[in-house]
Amino acid sequence: MAQILKGAPVAAALRERTRAEAEELAKAGTVPGLAIIRVGERPDDVSYENGACRRAESVGVAVFKFTLPEDASEQELADVIDTVNESPQIHGALLLRPLPSHMDEEALVNRLAPEKDVDGITDGSLTGVFTGKTSGFAPCTAQACMEILDYYGVDCTGKRAVVVGRSLVVGRPLAMLLLHRNATVTVCHTRTEELSQRMREGEIVIAAAGRREMFGRECFSAQQIVLDVGIHFTEDGRMCGDVITAEAEEVVQAVTPVPGGVGAVTTAVLMSHVVEAAKRSRKQTRLGCTPCVSHDKNRY
Repeated sequence: MAQILKGAPVAAALRERTRAEAEELAKAGTVPGLAIIRVGERPDDVSYENGACRRAESVGVAVFKFTLPEDASEQELADVIDTVNESPQIHGALLLRPLPSHMDEEALVNRLAPEKDVDGITDGSLTGVFTGKTSGFAPCTAQACMEILDYYGVDCTGKRAVVVGRSLVVGRPLAMLLLHRNATVTVCHTRTEELSQRMREGEIVIAAAGRREMFGRECFSAQQIVLDVGIHFTEDGRMCGDVITAEAEEVVQAVTPVPGGVGAVTTAVLMSHVVEAAKRSRKQTRLGCTPCVSHDKNRY
């Protein structure tokens, strides 16, 4: 039977490391700050915001809330983003999406300074991921996968990694993170021919296709490490992933559960990014550097 790679101990270890780093920064006079920008009162956004606030408090990250009504104008949101970009007390920002349909989401997202984009949503952050530079941060779910591999001692060097999914949220940035760790990466998707065969060839398999329980026993082979990124619900309300976990467990070496796997690590990654952003900001200040605060400030 496969080892179950639970996310809870990974998140706990990451939170403890983040808390220790935040305490050191606070002693030096820098309290890591997170801005949460929300437009409207969508219940899932409010719930996520509340959870993020609790987790921020638990690791010593200060939270600055910016809430706008559903019918706010693009200019009003742009002004908030500019305020966040320019505030020295704010080191990271979480812009809750999707934005209302009357807003140009792409333009507004990219108005956020990449060095404060702790959720990895701007073009600047993704550029950093693809080039291996430290401008911005990787999307939290992609980074959570790497944290799980690290925690459980999976060395990616020389390994054949198969990433099923090509989104900019998980698939493509995760492929780059694996490449930076010297894995040999194949990116597949739901239209890949002989997909199950491609998946069986991997030593590390990341299931991020966004299809409920799409991958069963025929997609896996012995000694594989499988990370299931999917989050879905069945008709009876059961949470599940892209993988039929019970079938994978009979074949592979290790697999993440759903729930309790990758998703459990994501928010801990967000807080670690805020603290890392504060460390970078402090270093830049000590060196006398002035970070760029906006790439599209003249858009409105």
